[in-house]
Amino acid sequence: DVLDEAGRFLALPAPAAAPPPAPTGSPEAARRLFGAGRPLLGTPAERYLRSRGLTLLRGLRWLRFHPHCFHRAEDGDSAWPALLAAVTDLDGAVQGLQRLWLTRRGEKAPLAEPRKAMGQLLGNAVRFGEARDVLAAGEGLETVLSAREHLPRMPAAAALSAAHLAALRMPATLRRLYIAVDDDPAGRRAAERLAERAQAAGVEPAAVRPVLGDLNEDLQRLGRDRLVRALRRQLAASDWRRFAEA
Repeated sequence: DVLDEAGRFLALPAPAAAPPPAPTGSPEAARRLFGAGRPLLGTPAERYLRSRGLTLLRGLRWLRFHPHCFHRAEDGDSAWPALLAAVTDLDGAVQGLQRLWLTRRGEKAPLAEPRKAMGQLLGNAVRFGEARDVLAAGEGLETVLSAREHLPRMPAAAALSAAHLAALRMPATLRRLYIAVDDDPAGRRAAERLAERAQAAGVEPAAVRPVLGDLNEDLQRLGRDRLVRALRRQLAASDWRRFAEA
């Protein structure tokens, strides 16, 4: 009251009202949390990704790090460092967010659910590059980033789950869709469903199959050279020349 009276006496402008709280789990809450993040480099999020064999981490617009991200669980609430992955629509608007809670050393946090998503994920994805005629799509963030280790110029999308991969929205200009298949029943069904939808839209689907469970497992256990050979066999020669690393 005293501050309000002093402001009126001094003819100061009224302070701007704080924005109302965003509904829990909403796209707006996802946008605000992502906005509070900071770049990956030099953080536990970078250490986590490098531990998965991923090295091309500069310029990843939709990945950030949060040093103290809230985690709600039945056995108690806590806060941990987290890798934030923003889920966007085809227009580039943030609609959701995946949080991966970590330790300070860059390992997954010892939580029953160290990975959770919020917002509107259906049809949307974590996107890398701007897709026009060619796109690579997969379930997990690590799977898609594994492909981009050797195809850094190829636009890609991580749908974050099998169900969301099957429902991924495709740009109207798309002509070829590479689908990174996770080798489990849910992953194979999702890839088949997305391929059917692509064909119905006049898009050529092409499955990219791992040797083991997924492309990131191939990268970690079989090595970069073998993953490169497997990817090259499964891509059109013109796309390999266009998108592969120099």
